[in-house]
Amino acid sequence: MAQPLSAADVVTALRAEGVTVVQVGSWRTHNRNSKGAWGPLNGSIVHHTVTKGTASTVAMVRDGYTSLPGPLCHGMIAKDGRVHMVGWGRTNHAGGGDPAVLAQVVAESYGTRPTPPTRGNLNGVDGNSHFYGWECENLGDGKDPWPAAQYDAIVRVQAALCRAHGWSAKSVIGHLEWSNDKVDPRGFTMPDLRADVAERLTHPASWTPSSTPSKEDNAMATTPDAVWKADVIPAAAPPYNNSDFAKNKTWTASYALGSAVLTGRRIEAKVDALAKAVAALTALLKKG
Repeated sequence: MAQPLSAADVVTALRAEGVTVVQVGSWRTHNRNSKGAWGPLNGSIVHHTVTKGTASTVAMVRDGYTSLPGPLCHGMIAKDGRVHMVGWGRTNHAGGGDPAVLAQVVAESYGTRPTPPTRGNLNGVDGNSHFYGWECENLGDGKDPWPAAQYDAIVRVQAALCRAHGWSAKSVIGHLEWSNDKVDPRGFTMPDLRADVAERLTHPASWTPSSTPSKEDNAMATTPDAVWKADVIPAAAPPYNNSDFAKNKTWTASYALGSAVLTGRRIEAKVDALAKAVAALTALLKKG
């Protein structure tokens, strides 16, 4: 548990960690503090945006939309690795989540991942008061690549916060680990990300690895997190419970694509399992 870093201190921490910071307008005073508390803080949550295009994504996470005003995060990590700071204070990024997960993050007491959440945005505890939030530019379909520069920036941002507060990498979670109606981030696993953050924390903030990890080849079909969530998430749940979601053709198409891919892979897996069962039964009958 810690008091939030000041805007000046977080910029210093990020730059010390080698992050390229882009300051967007009056981000230092852009927040939702009038709606509730921000802090003490217990950790940091990683999200994906379900969008394409850095400029439009920055505008969206800064301004929000009709049913969910911005800022929707503290910073947006773009494909090129630049971190666009859009707000500081309480932001609309985490929503409701599982109090049991919060307790595990506070104590940093879990194994490779917290227990799967049993509460979500509508019936969970307020996460906006407890976590930093970082949106990452990605379609969230499990196919959109995570370039090396972007993934490296995600690791550096989380390491910077952990280093500043004296946290371990277990203070970093994904939105899907916080809320049972969320699926982000897709395309890499949170245990892998935490391992990379933990490795970074064993070095000085100025450290640059000899080879930068890339998640460009990771797909949802081979992601353990996708398997873990497969039976507990809805096939198509629009992010942030946004009633205006369907009005935006870009967001709707992007999310529909991701949902269709996920649904198709689930059907394919069930068909394969059925085929194997039929083959096994056929073989058994032949023996009889």
